[in-house]
Amino acid sequence: MKKIILVFSCLVAAGAWAQTPQQDSESVTAAAAQTSAPASAPTAEPVVAPAPTPAATANFVWRTIASDKGRSIEVDTASMQRSTDGHVQATSRLNLDKEIVDARTGGSYKYVQTHIRYDCAHRSAATLRRSFLTANEEVLRSDDMKDATFMPVRSGTLDERVMRELCRPPGAQGSAQKRAEQAAEAAAALRQSNEALIKKQLDSLRAAASKSTTAGKQATVYNRATGTGSAASKSVGGANADVVAPPPKKPLTWAYSGPGGPEHWAEVAPENLLCKEGRRQAPIDISDSIAVDLEPLVFDYLPSRFAVTDTGRGIEVELPGNRVGLMGKFYELERVTFQHPAEEAVDGQRFVMGAHLEHRAYDGERLVVAVLLEEGAENPFIQSLLNYLPLEQNRAVMPDAQLVPQQLLPQEQGYHTYMGSMTRPPCDEGVIWAVLQTPVAVSAAQVAVFERLYPHNARPLQPAQGRIIKSSR
Repeated sequence: MKKIILVFSCLVAAGAWAQTPQQDSESVTAAAAQTSAPASAPTAEPVVAPAPTPAATANFVWRTIASDKGRSIEVDTASMQRSTDGHVQATSRLNLDKEIVDARTGGSYKYVQTHIRYDCAHRSAATLRRSFLTANEEVLRSDDMKDATFMPVRSGTLDERVMRELCRPPGAQGSAQKRAEQAAEAAAALRQSNEALIKKQLDSLRAAASKSTTAGKQATVYNRATGTGSAASKSVGGANADVVAPPPKKPLTWAYSGPGGPEHWAEVAPENLLCKEGRRQAPIDISDSIAVDLEPLVFDYLPSRFAVTDTGRGIEVELPGNRVGLMGKFYELERVTFQHPAEEAVDGQRFVMGAHLEHRAYDGERLVVAVLLEEGAENPFIQSLLNYLPLEQNRAVMPDAQLVPQQLLPQEQGYHTYMGSMTRPPCDEGVIWAVLQTPVAVSAAQVAVFERLYPHNARPLQPAQGRIIKSSR
């Protein structure tokens, strides 16, 4: 187990637990942002007391509790404390396989360390402090949750598994810890064995490659008349003086048509295999859905400075500082993209354009809110965007102006939801989709601008593969 030194929170005395401010264990929100959240945000029991004071140093004894695709979660057993009111307090750490760029600092983090209190009786949790750590375990950013609240722990999440483990009766902890330690030892042994096997294979490949390069160099004789080439021994002058290499081929990249079109995305690069083999791809035709009472989307959007880029495949807008909440978890807005026509269909109906508001949570989970656009009145958000459209591709323009992201949303915010993927390579899956049911107007003149730039930049519909689709009733 690693020992790290960082500024962190002292543990709060058990008698003061009932008064400490808390926050949902999965939300990424500072105190000031929470106090300005919209009135429609879910409410929860407030906790009123000072946050724990920072400690000079802290020694952690990490024990792995659960793991999931691309992430695992550990608990510091040395920090666990119980109170007579059924609360358990401890420090946990989320380990990510891949680093994530922090929207606030611009740096990358690999660990998210939180000091959490669990209410075992009511299955809820609150966060006293959250720290984002780099791959070198250095603190990138820390947030004290001063005005946070208890929030329910969602079923099926890593947090729920941690809560179940920490809320076990004290007598049951020993055997569980022993099993976890045995599993960790077995995993370490397997990892070492795999690393040794991979090293052996790499050494063999390097040896073979070295042998082939010393066996003799050959050049390619390029026949200008036929456009073909053949191997020949390299020489200078004489009959082989006209030996030249064939013209280099331009690397193939993904596109919306032609050799790099959607049907060939998996062939363009190995990492795009999910574009062909994935079972939860997007977009889909939203039909045969289940009408239910869905949790509302909580848009914490404000007028923001922005950057707009013509990527060569579409228009992309960055609006930092905005986020959306769903079931107590917050997702930061990373970018807004536009499609012509809209990629989604609803009961077979297609729309003239669409917009995707792409969000990401602190643990890497993605949420895409799709807005369907139909011809009608001029859209002020889109017009502001077109006013500052770059003159060159792949060059961001950052004007001294603001966009109002709420202008891109309908008044009625019921939605369809399903699990899907990103709609461009590498087509990563595990994405939560929320397609707003009410379309938003865009003028014919505005559509004409997009149509001129991008006659078609939408991925074709993908098979639903029996996925459950839920719709707000």
